[in-house]
Amino acid sequence: MMRWPRCRWKWTGVGDVQPLWSRDAFAKAVGGTLTGTFESPVTGISIDTRTLSAGDAFFAIQGDNFNGHEFADAAIEKGAAIAVCRTGHFSAGSGPVPRLDVEDVLRGLEYLGRAARARCKGRVIGVTGSVGKTSTKDILRVAFKPSGTVHASAASYNNHWGVPLSLARFREDVATGIFEIGMNHPGEITPLSRMVRPDIAIITTVEAVHMEAFNSVEEIAAAKAEIFDGLQSGGTAILNRDNPHFAYLADRARSAGAGQVIGFGSNEAADVQVVDSYLKADCSVVNANILGANLVYKIGSPGQHFVMNSLAVLAAVKIAGEDVAAAALALAGWTPPKGRGFRREFPLGTGILTLIDESYNANPASMRAAITTLGQAEPGPGGRRIAVLGDMLELGEQSRVLHASLHKLIAESGVDLVFTAGSHMEALYDALPTEMRGGHEAEAAPLAASLPGKLGPGDVVMVKGSNGSRMMDVVAAIEVWLGTG
Repeated sequence: MMRWPRCRWKWTGVGDVQPLWSRDAFAKAVGGTLTGTFESPVTGISIDTRTLSAGDAFFAIQGDNFNGHEFADAAIEKGAAIAVCRTGHFSAGSGPVPRLDVEDVLRGLEYLGRAARARCKGRVIGVTGSVGKTSTKDILRVAFKPSGTVHASAASYNNHWGVPLSLARFREDVATGIFEIGMNHPGEITPLSRMVRPDIAIITTVEAVHMEAFNSVEEIAAAKAEIFDGLQSGGTAILNRDNPHFAYLADRARSAGAGQVIGFGSNEAADVQVVDSYLKADCSVVNANILGANLVYKIGSPGQHFVMNSLAVLAAVKIAGEDVAAAALALAGWTPPKGRGFRREFPLGTGILTLIDESYNANPASMRAAITTLGQAEPGPGGRRIAVLGDMLELGEQSRVLHASLHKLIAESGVDLVFTAGSHMEALYDALPTEMRGGHEAEAAPLAASLPGKLGPGDVVMVKGSNGSRMMDVVAAIEVWLGTG
């Protein structure tokens, strides 16, 4: 096993901010023409003035719904060290300001990200997959923390601007960098993986998602395998041994120069295998064999999908030569973030209402996992298991069939009542028996208005849907109704 150096950066004093980039290193990496006086080192990277801190470098990214150049003045006024703008597209409010004029702002951010990767002294892990990328990235962050400093992609920054932004924020002396890499179409992962150049590449699973852009799940597997295009020579691929595409992905990894392929799952041939797992109300208990060593550990959230992805995480820790027992102990403190299975309990009447927030995103695989987890929850006295479901998007011609097919799992999971929103979810609502139909709306807003008053003490309520279905508005309405929003 390979062991990377443990690196820890120092604070120079209370209240000091450690520079991320020196002026010269930043300007050299980004390129372009300097205007004004660039005096201060860069302490952070920003593309959004709402979250910008003094000392950040502001990149005026051109988005689908905004133009960052319109906010460059505001960035400087808030204390940005420098603004990176497209040549001829910056209109200063008054006088010269420190800026780099470049031909393409996003490309400048990519150059900076590549420079960050080139100066890296620690290990780098890349994560992709149809489901579970963000939670696996977050679990990796917790698992590697006992081994030294960790940098990981914020939120779901996994696309053509999120990956270079995450890389550009990567300090050179951090021990472990963890980067999430996503895609909606073929060919998107390759350039991102070549920026990240992971030492360890994880594919959580391959499922039927984003089907509007693909003709088959096999094409999705091929797109996910693009992560190996950037894998460091002799690096490690960690793959789901239970997935039918394991053999194909393993071949792609070896062809790209992987030194080893590790399989995780329940399959008897898995190198990292779950022996038993127990899902409790607030956690999961796992008995697993991690590359030949037996280990019992706890994850701070229930869910079989979290159990399976924790195997990939501990495999990465083992391959990196770090303390697997310490990493497993740390997993007890991990809980999913809001929108991704975040669970809270609220006093309601004479009992407790449990809210499971899965509103950030949805596809058939993650929807099945969430419904199964709801089925394993224990309602309080007089309570019910309630599923509140919005459309799963980007499923193409099979969308209504895939939505309707969930009715069997819902019944098998002991769900008592289902509320739905959206034209696609109407297919599921129609497939449900009458006694399970709580109500259907064309969109989330009217459901958000009507649902809270139908909830009661002891209920366990799970809210899930694709981001575009706006099910987070339903969660917000429940929180306001409970007096916590």
